[in-house]
Amino acid sequence: MFTSATQLRVRYADTDKMGVVYHSNYINYFEVARTESIRNLGITYAQMEAAGIIMPVIEVHCKYIRPATYDDLITVTANLYELPEGHRITFHQEAYNEEKELLAKGHVVLYFMEARTMKRAAMPDPLRAALKLYFDGPTN
Repeated sequence: MFTSATQLRVRYADTDKMGVVYHSNYINYFEVARTESIRNLGITYAQMEAAGIIMPVIEVHCKYIRPATYDDLITVTANLYELPEGHRITFHQEAYNEEKELLAKGHVVLYFMEARTMKRAAMPDPLRAALKLYFDGPTN
């Protein structure tokens, strides 16, 4: 299993009239956590795009459990329960407050695609090699 955690501070602009994080902002928080999780593997989205691979979101699911409010420090996880195969990758994500209470959870499915042709592509080899260590361990 691969897991990564990113901390974010709730900005005033993230909240609604009721003073809680507006629901769609959790999707943005999930994206930040995914981006940082890949960066933690030593690869960036920018590098993949420069190599001609893009990762459009094709599915998002989010269940809201309890509210976050302005200035809360939240931790957002990005987890892979299995090594992705083919052109699809599914991140299971959760957001927690400082008391480690679950705020929201969900999953996001992305495709690997060739930017030029907009056709499905395999996961880039550098990303596969970095993730493989979390599922198979180092190879000798």
